Amino acid sequence: MRALVIVLRLLPFCFSFRRDARRWLLWGAPALRDAAFHQRRADRLALAIAGLGPTFVKLAQVFASRADLIPEPYVSALGTLLDSVPGAPFPAVERLLVESLGAPLASVFERFDRTPLASGSLGLVYRARYQGEEVVVKALRPGVERLVERDVAAARQIASFVYRRWPNPHLRNFRTALEAFARGVHEEMDFRLEAEHGRDIGASLAGDPRVVIPRVYPALTRQRVLVMEYVEGVRMDAIGPLVASGQVDPAAVLRTVIQLYVRMMLMDGLFHADPHPGNLLVQRNGRLVLLDFGMVVRVARHTRSGLIRTVLAGIRKDADGVVDGLYALDLVDAGAQRAEIDRLVGVLLAIGYSDASTQEAARALAEEVMATLYDWPITLTGEMVYFARAAALVEGIGARWVPAFNSIAFASPVVMGMRREVLTALSEADVRPEPEELAAVLGALAGHAARVVSIMGRDLAALLGGGLAALLRPTSPATAGGAPTPAASSRELPRADVARLAAPSPETSGVAAA
Repeated sequence: MRALVIVLRLLPFCFSFRRDARRWLLWGAPALRDAAFHQRRADRLALAIAGLGPTFVKLAQVFASRADLIPEPYVSALGTLLDSVPGAPFPAVERLLVESLGAPLASVFERFDRTPLASGSLGLVYRARYQGEEVVVKALRPGVERLVERDVAAARQIASFVYRRWPNPHLRNFRTALEAFARGVHEEMDFRLEAEHGRDIGASLAGDPRVVIPRVYPALTRQRVLVMEYVEGVRMDAIGPLVASGQVDPAAVLRTVIQLYVRMMLMDGLFHADPHPGNLLVQRNGRLVLLDFGMVVRVARHTRSGLIRTVLAGIRKDADGVVDGLYALDLVDAGAQRAEIDRLVGVLLAIGYSDASTQEAARALAEEVMATLYDWPITLTGEMVYFARAAALVEGIGARWVPAFNSIAFASPVVMGMRREVLTALSEADVRPEPEELAAVLGALAGHAARVVSIMGRDLAALLGGGLAALLRPTSPATAGGAPTPAASSRELPRADVARLAAPSPETSGVAAA
């Protein structure tokens, strides 16, 4: 029954987006849409997702930072789901807090503000005063564990139903991502783990004056309650006034973000795996505040070095090295033929290093590679999904705030200064790129891995439509007097991405709601 509710709630949006390209779904000119229509639809979509509960809000958060993939006003509407999900009745929250802390709020806190600072899919954040210090209190939503369990079961049911009828690697990847999400979201609902993660990352970054990690109060940490120091800052997607006034340089902020994630992902092997603008604040002095450590991933050294080694082989045009890396990272589907993987990698390298000088040649190459990649026998592991999400954050921030942003060109000089630390952390004899190669590797990770997220988004649209998108084969989005709309096809949109590769040249508190 829950699966049916999900499909019925979102199916009208699938039809509506389809009519942007074909008024009568299968034929006809694009439907006329003005800016007011797009705003209304964006608001309704955000409300529909919020109404579906925490699981789908968390999924929507993946795309809320992708201004390069999702146009306005949709990206802003999804952004409201980061920490502005409808709240819960305070009496129910108070009962949970009192039960967890073992005492009335008035006897624990000198002041407790009943209006939440932030309201996320899993938790609510309140400001309070404890032992003379300003703190934030994060409380798990009452009853959210049961809701998540039900939603994950429904999503699995829908995914299995669609996959049995329209099996393809992209839907298989979505199912892998769904399982990784199911594991991660249960960890997010134990705030004791979040406190531990916050302390570990805080200790690792203690010497960096550009980054602030809020301090945890262990005496008040429980499974459903977390108390941390209150730290002011502006959400990453709301720094426009600070940029306009000259108080904050967005390029400098982005450089800090890149350095932060390179360190966490490749040097420490312990990184923040829920990156979105609501979890990154910017202070008026340009310092970065990192929030919400519910999803933190520990990655083994051999996985980190294997990822570097594989991308490095691609930069060196070493097709055998790329294939070996894909196998070593357990990304190749069981039963796939080595010859098939060799052929696909060869096509990719041909695209990446093509000297095509015209749009026509680039388009032809894009058609060839997409015809091949649609049946690509690759399944993302959980770690790779998290790597892609971090890459998506970099892409989204850069696209929104840095003019003419190019991830590889931007990241290369940033990581040049980190090359010695990265190589020392990996400390493997067979991972010894030249400085320029290392910069290109990290830039490629930031730039190209983010496309995985866009593919997942289109797969989700097809999934929620019960295969409708696959049957109707929608084309790229069209506009008629209004803003552009997202594409729903899982095959059309990547062609533009590959063509570009082949062608030449508000204030919030110190703990985010989950």
